[in-house]
Amino acid sequence: MTQTILITGVGKRVGLYLATHLTNEGYQVIGTYRTLRPELQQLEALGVQLYCCDFYQSEQTEQLIANIKQSYSSLRAIIHNASDWLPDADDANPLATIEQMMRIHASTPYAINQALTPLLHHNASPFADIIHITDYVVDKGSKKHAAYAASKAALHSLTLSFAAKLAPKIKVNSIAPAMLMFNLDDDDNYKQKALKKALIQQEGGEAEALKAVKYLLDSQYMTGQSLKIDGGRHLV
Repeated sequence: MTQTILITGVGKRVGLYLATHLTNEGYQVIGTYRTLRPELQQLEALGVQLYCCDFYQSEQTEQLIANIKQSYSSLRAIIHNASDWLPDADDANPLATIEQMMRIHASTPYAINQALTPLLHHNASPFADIIHITDYVVDKGSKKHAAYAASKAALHSLTLSFAAKLAPKIKVNSIAPAMLMFNLDDDDNYKQKALKKALIQQEGGEAEALKAVKYLLDSQYMTGQSLKIDGGRHLV
């Protein structure tokens, strides 16, 4: 019997990689995206069920939840990957900045978890999973992205709360990556500076996120934990 996994933010980078590989491993993947990208056609060709949803718009989130509840009777896992990275710009509206960060990284995962818990309970496997993609800055904060860091810390707190609430059937864990991959417009100076912040001075790559996800899905004895894939940044 095919098992279904919901992954938010599958349009690029880690989300795209997870959706592609988990589909190829036999899962039925439901993916959300905010911006239409050519890569999404690749996912559609693989059979990924795509939903356009801007998590900054609460009515769109509510409609997404309603569509999933209507179309699916069970879920094997929910992976909260959708993210944004707004800086603490001096000329920005600080209240709007932190509200946006909290909306996408905390409020939306909270609402989805609450609403779709019955589908996770209906999964035929011994366990179901919720996986929150947080960030290594949860433990150290950020000078330039304080709102972002705070919202990711809130997401980790939700990991603890939902793990306690939903055990033992539903395992809830976090994955806290540092810099897994550079952007196409990152220059060499930035890359060298970023690499020196870790003990393992290389890009982790999307594959590290996939390995962490598969470990959590396979585990039968881990909940309320955070897997840190950061190249040893905390020791530099």
